[in-house]
Amino acid sequence: MPGNQRTDDVELLLAIIPTRIRKEIEGRNHRDQLVEIVLDLGRPPEVRFPEGMEILADLPVSREEIDYVVERVGVFSDDNRAGIERTLHRISAIRNRTGAVIGVTCRVGRAIIGTVEILRDVIESGKSLLLLGRPGVGKTTLLREAARVLADDLGKRVMIVDTSNEIGGDGDVPHPGIGRARRMQVPSTGRQHAVMIEAVENHMPQVVVIDEIGTEAEAMAARTIAERGVQLIATAHGNTLENLMQNPTLADLIGGIQAVTLSDDEARRRGTRKTVLERKAPPTFDVLVEIHGKGRLAVHHDVAAVVDASLRDRPRPPELRTRTADGRVEIEVGEVPVRPAPAPAGVGSGHGGRKMLRLFPYGVSRERLERSIEMLRVPVEVVDDPNKAGMILTLKSQEKRQPWRVRELKGRGVPLRVLRSNTIIQIENFLRTTFEVEEQQPGRDSALEDAEAAIAQVLATGQPVELDPQPPDLRAQQHQLAQRQGLMTESKGKGAFRRVVVYP
Repeated sequence: MPGNQRTDDVELLLAIIPTRIRKEIEGRNHRDQLVEIVLDLGRPPEVRFPEGMEILADLPVSREEIDYVVERVGVFSDDNRAGIERTLHRISAIRNRTGAVIGVTCRVGRAIIGTVEILRDVIESGKSLLLLGRPGVGKTTLLREAARVLADDLGKRVMIVDTSNEIGGDGDVPHPGIGRARRMQVPSTGRQHAVMIEAVENHMPQVVVIDEIGTEAEAMAARTIAERGVQLIATAHGNTLENLMQNPTLADLIGGIQAVTLSDDEARRRGTRKTVLERKAPPTFDVLVEIHGKGRLAVHHDVAAVVDASLRDRPRPPELRTRTADGRVEIEVGEVPVRPAPAPAGVGSGHGGRKMLRLFPYGVSRERLERSIEMLRVPVEVVDDPNKAGMILTLKSQEKRQPWRVRELKGRGVPLRVLRSNTIIQIENFLRTTFEVEEQQPGRDSALEDAEAAIAQVLATGQPVELDPQPPDLRAQQHQLAQRQGLMTESKGKGAFRRVVVYP
């Protein structure tokens, strides 16, 4: 990146690699872009770059070459990670059933000065900040740079809780990439929450930096730290705000989600069911940042307000930040959609002279409905009051769970339509039928229904799901559907057997 200074010590990493493999790597021109070196027993060695993977040689990795690497790195901790003294490189081991190392992943660690500029105003504001993003997107690099800026430029007392020595590097003397920030090493991953509390109680920091909050105990420790007035900067498992809201272990970081039963009058006033989801406590973190890629962020500035809006199916768009090729930061401020005040009648003029349908959703996801309306470009306005609607849309399940409420809506004399399920496919089919929108390509509904079922399964189990083979245009729509939920996807197979795999 222009204006950024890199410190990567690649030569020190290559020094632990067996000679014949090291020479192969040194012979490549784009060595400065190296991400990982992968050595698995009995397989050819691989090197990985941002744009893909390369196989180095046909000769498989031997037991002696695996041992060569293991002997030259620090001690592997209980999470099977080790490092190289005074560097940021990470060596991760794969073991067989008896505990012997049969594979290693050597990841290049880089301190990149200047990456923090895209978030400097947020970091310097004193607000607690949570970073989300897929592995390898730069979360730890940003944490390290934030710690250095707060300690060196602002003179704050910064303590890093460094569970796997990825922020401050391996060894007892921290890497210079953290500046004057101090760091506490963690003896085992299960002790991270205790060390977090110890850092606050023993060393009086103004800022605590933590990588990978992943357990309920760590989430509780983070809340305890925040309640003591200490600024927190941390990462957590997940890609988006929605991931955290659906994760019962980590939802406390954004205030926690609970079911609340409303009175009849309050439910009627809101136009919702009697049981709704609400935030149960103030969030641990004030600001949440989704890292979408190198130099591309989405910033949610008020986590409490964003969570509340999302639970009411009125999501607030984040602020989008992008670092341009010349190093500038461009900020695009999202706007909360403003719905026009409804006219007395249920139907008014709409797009291109077509009638505007005022639709009241009862039990139907407002976010999915509005997304489908926007995609199909149909003249529909979603209203909050059934008295101002030209049509009411509900679900079959609502007829079974709350027949009295559905009968009450029918009694208003407004047409009522019922969907079989609360899916985008069902919603889109309703809109297509209502507005006579031309049908999409054959097989689309089945392909997207399969994708939605897979998404639900991945979110529930945390395990990847493989879909049936589809043509390229349908695979693209399956990718988009999963990625909107913060999940990762890839296409596998060739020709007519190419298919999408959805990952947590």
